[in-house]
Amino acid sequence: MDQKQPEIIYQEVIVSPESGEEFVMKIPDTRAKLFDMPEAITFADEPVPLDLDDVKERLEREIYVNAYWQSNMILLMKRAGRYMPTIEKILHANGVPEDFKYLAMAESGLMNVTSPAGAKGFWQFMPATAKEYNLEVTNEVDERYHLEKATIAACQYLKKAFARYGNWTSVAASYNMGMGGLSKRKSEQRQHNYYDLLLNDETSRYVFRLLAFKEIFENAEKYGFNLSPEDKYAMPRLREVAVSGDITNLAEWAIKHNTNYKMLKLYNPWLRSDKLKGSKGKVYEIKIPMK
Repeated sequence: MDQKQPEIIYQEVIVSPESGEEFVMKIPDTRAKLFDMPEAITFADEPVPLDLDDVKERLEREIYVNAYWQSNMILLMKRAGRYMPTIEKILHANGVPEDFKYLAMAESGLMNVTSPAGAKGFWQFMPATAKEYNLEVTNEVDERYHLEKATIAACQYLKKAFARYGNWTSVAASYNMGMGGLSKRKSEQRQHNYYDLLLNDETSRYVFRLLAFKEIFENAEKYGFNLSPEDKYAMPRLREVAVSGDITNLAEWAIKHNTNYKMLKLYNPWLRSDKLKGSKGKVYEIKIPMK
């Protein structure tokens, strides 16, 4: 079925050249468009109180900021085609609401970025927190860059936070400012609902950024994004090679396995060196593109 294209609105301009007859030229109207804001929205099935004026305004801010940052949103949607199936599967397997996939988008833009503070990967773990959730962090191996393992670790954090707060909205806020920080603000202000708390600007906007991603992704055409499945990036077919010993030269190892160093690092970003020293009793699964 053909995808519905958005209606293009034109402005009519009368052109009066010196040497000819007047004619009408149609120019696409590039004026910014006002969007109809959602009448209701939830995060992890928890209602957002849009009847509160400040809550409605904060949501509108993030929707407009992200909907009109078209280049970023298009690339997010393209990357989502490659990574979201894996993230959604792991969230589901661990009993974490699917809406938390938008948290990975907010944290990293679905890229293996490094924050100024040193947090890394899609889920932006600091070294100490990564190790707390059983992610290996060394000069040669950094599993904060391992999509599957880091997502499982994020699920462990999220479930631990849910056991503390009992609602997923607070869990999302705590991912940004830490459980200790959020609990302190709740105690100081004697409020338990995220939407009733006065927080720093970053955390105050954080949950609304997730909500904006959810609203735009689930209603993409409404906001002018018309990507077909073919427009999105896809994960190639990969095979896994189990490694338990040392690899002294990853470039040579890659060639022996019918690939190259670039592709090896592209699909195994957790390999942080040009070699791999095996850990006793540990098996690493290295992904290789299938021909």
